[in-house]
Amino acid sequence: MKGFVLAGTSSGVGKTVATLATIRALDREGVSVRPAKAGPDFIDPSHHERVAGRPSRTLDRWLQGEDGLRRNYRRGEGTDGHGPSARGTRSPAICVVEGVMGLYDGDASSTAMVAETLDLPVVLVVDASAGMESVAATAVGFREYAAHAGRDIDVAGVIAQRAHGGRHADGIREALPDGLTYFGRTSPDDALEIPDRHLGLHMGEESPLGEDALDAAAEHLRVDRLRAVAREPPRPEASGGVRGPSGPRSGDAAGPRVAVARDDAFCFVYPATLERIRERGELVPFAPADGEDLPDCDGVYLPGGYPERFAADLADGPALDTLADRAADGLPVLGECGGLMALSESLTTTDGDTYEMAGVLPADVAMHDRYQALDHVEVRARGDTLTASAGGTLRGHEFHYSTADTASDARFAFDVERGEGIADGRDGLTEYRTLGTYCHCHPESGALDAFLDTL
Repeated sequence: MKGFVLAGTSSGVGKTVATLATIRALDREGVSVRPAKAGPDFIDPSHHERVAGRPSRTLDRWLQGEDGLRRNYRRGEGTDGHGPSARGTRSPAICVVEGVMGLYDGDASSTAMVAETLDLPVVLVVDASAGMESVAATAVGFREYAAHAGRDIDVAGVIAQRAHGGRHADGIREALPDGLTYFGRTSPDDALEIPDRHLGLHMGEESPLGEDALDAAAEHLRVDRLRAVAREPPRPEASGGVRGPSGPRSGDAAGPRVAVARDDAFCFVYPATLERIRERGELVPFAPADGEDLPDCDGVYLPGGYPERFAADLADGPALDTLADRAADGLPVLGECGGLMALSESLTTTDGDTYEMAGVLPADVAMHDRYQALDHVEVRARGDTLTASAGGTLRGHEFHYSTADTASDARFAFDVERGEGIADGRDGLTEYRTLGTYCHCHPESGALDAFLDTL
């Protein structure tokens, strides 16, 4: 599968809108688009999925390692466990990778690192709303900086974001030197603004861009040039992959039944996580914020999301009470970030309203107006736990606006070697066979397989 990276000059330049316009432009020309996102973000991929008709894959060198990143890219050639796209299985497929922050920003896994690992060309998204020749100068600077920094980055050209037509577009195109391609522009349009909240933009299903606005944004992109610049990455090592068994547990042909919270309160989950659960057992979705009770299962996975927005619904529904009873009986439960919050004693919103949660973990969670942690993280297991063996390390990321006030006798599964964690350099509150952590892990870390091994 060929692909290219859409990288920004900085955060806020309009990468997501440019990516959605590119997906739409390719789709209208009969190209089967496989979207992806550099970095650990869950929100931008939800917008990709809505426009492309298939899940968007996460590409992050810190979370996955080089070969893991390449493997995850390759898995995007298939149907991502959701069946063929509603638009069919047209050929050839092209992967459109949206970058994170500016091209070179980020010490753990920048857009540049992803482009280098996959050997994909970079199409630079430049805000042209107040520039013309300066757009070309910016692109030249980004291309030349690669050589200066000893980076193997192929800046192939630009998409002029928020650019008018006529003299404005002509001036940008004519100013580009040889070797830098003009891939088109998107016009200024208030209808292309995506609302945001804490943690980032609204999710894709909440604030869809209008079809007419998206079509207009795609109209002036040069699909022929985008298709021509795409190229195929090197293949990953044939061996390796996620740690742990590749199939169901021994003696159980069906594999474990894993209940996975899947609603607007628990909406941050990687496609690869759902795929891995399906590969090794049965995924049983349930919607606790919509009043659904916990189904019969061998283990529970509560991903991140926005439990604070649905705290009243969670408190009134049956799932948390059932979860508390089953956890006390020894059912393995894994909660990441929002899942940790739902497993706590209570959750207090920024409005000062406090709601009872499952009460499995000895912590009271409070929301804040500013984020409390944002980083790639690394944790080391203090002893054997649900997602790692004693002394083992896991890489992940954390991004949350909450803090957890823990009991004095709270037990922690991990020491934090990079990042903030829950309290005093520790993460992973544990009780019974329940683990709640602020650390989001990708399946390539081995954490999910370790959890599934316990079921």
